[in-house]
Amino acid sequence: MAHMDVLLCEDVDNLGQRGQVVRVRAGYGRNYLLPQRLAIQASAGNKRMIEEQRRLLVKREDRERVSARTEAERLQGLELRFDRRVGEHGVLYGSVTALDIAEALKERGVTVERRKIGLREHIKEIGEYDVAIRLHRDVVPVIKVSIHKLGEEEKALGMAPEAASTASESAGVEASTESTEAAGVDAGAAEE
Repeated sequence: MAHMDVLLCEDVDNLGQRGQVVRVRAGYGRNYLLPQRLAIQASAGNKRMIEEQRRLLVKREDRERVSARTEAERLQGLELRFDRRVGEHGVLYGSVTALDIAEALKERGVTVERRKIGLREHIKEIGEYDVAIRLHRDVVPVIKVSIHKLGEEEKALGMAPEAASTASESAGVEASTESTEAAGVDAGAAEE
């Protein structure tokens, strides 16, 4: 099998860390690592450039670690709530994915790439989950993600289920009365 040596520009799971020279299969390096800019080829002509890259990577690593720690402080204690439609056995119609979590974080002013959200599988059931966000190799804050049945916000506000249904029914009656009155006014205006 043909192999090649590459210098990793980013951390790659199950392969190595940034700044490390690793031996990989030629196809994996040529077709995935190099085009994705996750690594550069470590050839004899690139040795000086590789040493310079390592020095730059160490500086960049320190800067990213500091920024990741400040970002982790913003995420500390954060809880995301998702209201979804649920089947009779507590199984969601659809699921909550890393993309959903990334968008919810973005709405709160925190930008996180979805590949950094440590969600092994999509969330498909009601409950509370701890989700790790890998901001840096050394900085991995954990946020709470709670999945609730759509329509449970009335219960969260402290209303009894009967009061919530009565309130929604009376609101529906008032809305239908107003719409029929408005339709009657429009019909009367059309006759004149």
